[in-house]
Amino acid sequence: MNIKKLKNNYGEYLDGPLIIYPNVYEDERGYFYESWNKINYDNIFEREVEFVQDNQSCSNYGVFRGLHFQLNPFPQGKLVRVISGKVFDVIVDLRSKSKTYKSWSSVYLEKKSNIQLWIPEGFAHGFLTLKEQTILSYKTTSYWKKDLERSLNPFDQEIGIIFPKLTLTDSEIVMSFKDKNSSSIRDLEVNGEVF
Repeated sequence: MNIKKLKNNYGEYLDGPLIIYPNVYEDERGYFYESWNKINYDNIFEREVEFVQDNQSCSNYGVFRGLHFQLNPFPQGKLVRVISGKVFDVIVDLRSKSKTYKSWSSVYLEKKSNIQLWIPEGFAHGFLTLKEQTILSYKTTSYWKKDLERSLNPFDQEIGIIFPKLTLTDSEIVMSFKDKNSSSIRDLEVNGEVF
């Protein structure tokens, strides 16, 4: 298993998030790999992690979900992978005392690579689907709490995420009402909704 740290949009390494390349065993029957092994992954994360919930979404091409996070006292760490299709997966550091606060990073996750993304607590997370019927699966370290869930606007100019070019215009990207009306980083700061 190989592990790689993520760099943010300024070329600095983020403290915590990791790209995980599992050992995939292939033969004439297909393939096999461990997508979760507590002992191995606790060693990778350099801490004990307890996942309490598994989530899965299926999205058509051009759907953006996020940038979601959950406030204290129930922030969520996430282990993300794509089961089918492909996504542009993006995270934003919302840890106000971090040297990489308000910076973002991205990775392409797709079925054929089987790579996983570990997103520790304190980051907003979202993804843009690049193929039809994309299935994304992720484990979380805390249960979903509706009253603590927040969304950061993915198009906030202060964050400045650079998205891949699609065959759709920005107005054709499909988003939920909640995500279309998500908060700017400035609003989150004013409301004390960062970490």
